[in-house]
Amino acid sequence: MRIDVDRDACISAGNCVMSAPEVFDQDDDGIVVLLADPVPEAEFDRARQAVTLCPAAALRLAPE
Repeated sequence: MRIDVDRDACISAGNCVMSAPEVFDQDDDGIVVLLADPVPEAEFDRARQAVTLCPAAALRLAPE
């Protein structure tokens, strides 16, 4: 699984980091940083939850 990240759309809510800390982090400005590309299989459910919870729709599941 891959995730597309739109750093320009990110509003620094941090839902992604709280949902999937092995996959996402935030830089010094609070903007999302993708840590795992591709996402490890063990993190699929958490990563999907992060995509769903992103209030800015800055995360999308990428086509395989």
